Amino acid sequence: MSETSLKSYINGQWVLPKTSTAVFDAINPATEQVAAHVALCGPDDVDAAVAAARAAFPAYGSLPLEARIGLMERLVAIYMRRFEEMARAISTEMGAPYDLAFNAQAECGPGHLNETVRAAREFDWEHQLGTHAKLVHEPIGVAVCITPWNWPINQIATKVGPALLAGCTVILKPSEIAPLSAQLFAECVDEAGYPAGVFNMIHGTGAAIGDALTSHPDVDMVSFTGSTRAGVQIAKSAADTVKRVSQELGGKSANIIFDDEALERAVKGGIRHCFQNSGQSCNAPTRMLVEASAYERAVAIAKKVADQVTLGDPKDSGNHMGPVVSRVHYDKIQGLIKVGIDEGAEPIVGGPGKPAGFETGYYVRPTVFANVNNNMTIAREEVFGPVLVMIPFADEADAIRIANDTPYGLAGYVQSVDTARAQRVAGQIRAGSVYINGAGQDYCAPFGGYKQSGNGREYSAFGLQDFLELKVINGFFG
Repeated sequence: MSETSLKSYINGQWVLPKTSTAVFDAINPATEQVAAHVALCGPDDVDAAVAAARAAFPAYGSLPLEARIGLMERLVAIYMRRFEEMARAISTEMGAPYDLAFNAQAECGPGHLNETVRAAREFDWEHQLGTHAKLVHEPIGVAVCITPWNWPINQIATKVGPALLAGCTVILKPSEIAPLSAQLFAECVDEAGYPAGVFNMIHGTGAAIGDALTSHPDVDMVSFTGSTRAGVQIAKSAADTVKRVSQELGGKSANIIFDDEALERAVKGGIRHCFQNSGQSCNAPTRMLVEASAYERAVAIAKKVADQVTLGDPKDSGNHMGPVVSRVHYDKIQGLIKVGIDEGAEPIVGGPGKPAGFETGYYVRPTVFANVNNNMTIAREEVFGPVLVMIPFADEADAIRIANDTPYGLAGYVQSVDTARAQRVAGQIRAGSVYINGAGQDYCAPFGGYKQSGNGREYSAFGLQDFLELKVINGFFG
């Protein structure tokens, strides 16, 4: 391990691990070259970070709201000064094309932080209930925030932001695969002047320090975004200490397109949304359900649109798709594409192997499968890559049945010019968010899932509530 390895941030200091000598090489997925050496922490570093957060909590948790808001506003101002740097970091570490990294990925940071500040100012922190009760919201304590690589700053902002505004102290464990944006965020926090121990960031793998974090008796809650498989293990690890666990997990979202919809617009929008971020979004509309009477026309449109998707260097501006994040993830996607073919699905665009001209980098051919039924592996498992499956449905009831026939429930999409039908179908989809006719998500609206897509909600006031305890003080109040 060298001094050039990325350090962790514990108790207001940049530190190398106490005893661990492990180093992770974070790879630029477009070049396959090392982007950063990450010094990986061990359980003793977890103990140090938790101890720092625990010691800082009494004073910080008692800090007036306006003081916490002032710190957050300084953090946002520093972030904005380094905005371009953040966009470049995200593009380098996980392969997001520059325009996506700048306009969406990096923008999520101040977008969520500013919205959470607004929500904190308007939040009903305490109020009278009946004649004897006063309800008071208090910070839950020490919060562990475990964030993924696919939308790295989005998830850091939606966890760390509300935790700090709620009055919690924080240990952030970002993905070691995408450490650059987290490192830059921690530098912004440090410059903003948060008291030592209030915010801590430790680099490490889930295998090495995940259980030490989530089972630690001095941690009061865990907020996790990642795979459902990892979420199950975290819930088990946290159970012995009965700590709160909030999770945003996997998805296999259905995009229902009725024959009354402007078909070309709907199919084109669905493909572009599925392929955004190289398909590496938990709420991506990866199952396109098309009314049977329009299915063949939709397949023809999908082929035309997907054939026009271009790939390119993440450093460049433009409307192109970048690589997926790693060799391991590339191999997983390739395996699922092969399974799809073996099970009888027809790849009308794309398929296995690398696209021509992109032998270097973890580039996946944008792939669309037709003749898919909902029992196939590619219709049930989260591929997390630029892979779309097209499934026909008979009628409204059949569309709802197929959409809900999944262990996940993160998002759903409905396309219909019949507003009443679209609303009716949206109301029957078992998912945390449903989007009609291309509508997007506001920062003020809650985000989270049903079933194996997780529990709890993030964004705005809903994110604040995840980090708050509700106390009832009973007495006579004059």
